[in-house]
Amino acid sequence: MDCIKTIIVDDHPLIREGIRRILSLDHRIQVVGEASDGLQGYEMARKHLPDVILMDINMPRMNGIEAARLIREEMPGIRIIALTIHDDQAYVIEMIKAGANGYILKDVEVQELIKAVIAVADGHSVIHPVVTGKVFGELRRKNAAIPEEKEPLTGREMEILSHIARGEANKMIAHRLCISEKTVKNHISSIFRKLGVSDRTQAALYAVKNRIVHL
Repeated sequence: MDCIKTIIVDDHPLIREGIRRILSLDHRIQVVGEASDGLQGYEMARKHLPDVILMDINMPRMNGIEAARLIREEMPGIRIIALTIHDDQAYVIEMIKAGANGYILKDVEVQELIKAVIAVADGHSVIHPVVTGKVFGELRRKNAAIPEEKEPLTGREMEILSHIARGEANKMIAHRLCISEKTVKNHISSIFRKLGVSDRTQAALYAVKNRIVHL
């Protein structure tokens, strides 16, 4: 894996410094910029085109949800991890709807934060285990509007969806199922179309909510 270019977006300088020090412990991660609010984070994303952005939620001028939505609309290749103190399900759901690929609480262990950045950069989705149950509980309670299938998934698509929900990258799925990576990608495109979702995180949410897989 090439060096993972990362931007830290948080309105507290001490927290940014702490995160930078943690990420510097792994030679695969390079912090290319810091921002103190969502708007500055968006501008820095346009300038540096990082691989991963660590995004706080409550910030002045533009919050993390608005910034994530704007960044994903204009620069869909950038991966976003919400790094916050909030474990409220409403924040989690809004960040995921905005396009976040991960949701991590700030009390996470040092190595777990590093692993999350690497995993998300490699195409995985990461949600802090403390908030996972709350997310799906809220989705069930509100009967959140996740699009229903236009067509039934095939057996192979159901199998691949299960692996996606477990955070496995295409290469690993291909290895497990003894098929090519290209075939996996084709199946994933079909899954996204049938479920009416646009990324792996939304597909994983659908899989767990509908008990296709259990995390």
